Amino acid sequence: MTNRSSDLDDSRKKGAFYGWYIVAALFFASFLAIGLRHGFGVFVKTWEEDWGVTTAAISLAASIGVLCNGLSQPIGGWLADRYGGRPVLVFSLTVMALSTIAVSTVSSVFGLIILYGVLVSFAAGGVSHPAMAVVIARWFDRNRGAAMSILVAGGSVGGLVVVPFLSYALVEFGWRAAWVIIGLLALGFGVPLLLLIVRNKPSELGMQIDGEQHDESNRELPQSSAQYIGPDFVNKWHQALNSKPIWQLSFGYFVCGITTLAVAVHFVRWAVSEDITEATAALAFGALMFVNALGVLVVGVLSDRFQRKNLLGTVYLIRGLAFISLIVLPGDQAIWAFAVIGGMSWLATVPLTASLTADVYGVRNLGTLFGFANMSHQIGGAAAVLFFGWAFTRFGSYDIPFMVGALTLLAAGIVSLSIREKTHSVRYVQVIPEGTVGDESSLRDDR
Repeated sequence: MTNRSSDLDDSRKKGAFYGWYIVAALFFASFLAIGLRHGFGVFVKTWEEDWGVTTAAISLAASIGVLCNGLSQPIGGWLADRYGGRPVLVFSLTVMALSTIAVSTVSSVFGLIILYGVLVSFAAGGVSHPAMAVVIARWFDRNRGAAMSILVAGGSVGGLVVVPFLSYALVEFGWRAAWVIIGLLALGFGVPLLLLIVRNKPSELGMQIDGEQHDESNRELPQSSAQYIGPDFVNKWHQALNSKPIWQLSFGYFVCGITTLAVAVHFVRWAVSEDITEATAALAFGALMFVNALGVLVVGVLSDRFQRKNLLGTVYLIRGLAFISLIVLPGDQAIWAFAVIGGMSWLATVPLTASLTADVYGVRNLGTLFGFANMSHQIGGAAAVLFFGWAFTRFGSYDIPFMVGALTLLAAGIVSLSIREKTHSVRYVQVIPEGTVGDESSLRDDR
């Protein structure tokens, strides 16, 4: 224990805040979890041929998986709020890894529904952004947007690396071996990293949020907004349901689910229907994730300086343009246009939505509230996965689903831009808690 304290003291002197090591560990967990789920679409055509089933049948398994994942996220978030993010993340990633390995044994859509649709997907809810956001919010205040963006970039890099890797493994070793390999990576590297690095909050290591030090000469002035409360902070999560921002954020996230999860499942299948090879489609999706990793980091930095709702609305509108490109451009051009335009917006909604939720309602119930937003995301995604599969089976084209996606993104952009951030966010309206100097003050920041 003495050695650990000494190491932490040294790291403080060198300016290395321990919270960034936690961000790195969560980055890798997100890399594995999201990379795997985005890689599902690589196997759709193979399963159709091996099992003699339709795209709609495989879509059912994926849709159930998305729904189970959505239902589990508020539970995982609530558990993280109550017991801390670390035990939730470790247990969930362990179960997810073992279930992923077990997927290699299935031989029917029913088996895929049980192992992937239920077990893998439900466990993934505990190693998703709500539980991770609880950890980040308790370690970071000033750089919360940047920290969340780095974490989310892990999912983007996961799509960049894992999806092409699964495509390669499918060709070289078969789909069963591909699932075993990714499951072993999560079990052998992801779980130990979470155990060794992640801590629930700074006080467990004798530290403070943002790595701040007590300054006895300046005790009267709070050092960050973590020492203030916002006008809409809640003690119980259900109190937030009486306010408008949670519904605006959840609607946007519902549309986000429609437009990301459906594409994650159907992108490769769409490409094949346009006479583009599976390998090229996987490469294009990887390129999308590469562009998104850069975009997420830029959005994270900007979100700590400008209104987050403006960035969020812009992200949805840009993604709408990406969906339009899939309809109006020839397939061989559309696939790369979508990779670039869609990549600029793909997971950028996550740090913005999580940070806005914390800004408006506080961090005490962040896991639960962001979990509900994620549940709306997954419900929208589950419905869209089914709809995209049905539409392609019925019409032989994805044009109608892509148009629906573009229209819903327009609506999400307008709703997000209408959020009154300067009225609800602690970044702009700050009330000093009772018992603190100036507890009757209200401080406004017109950034």
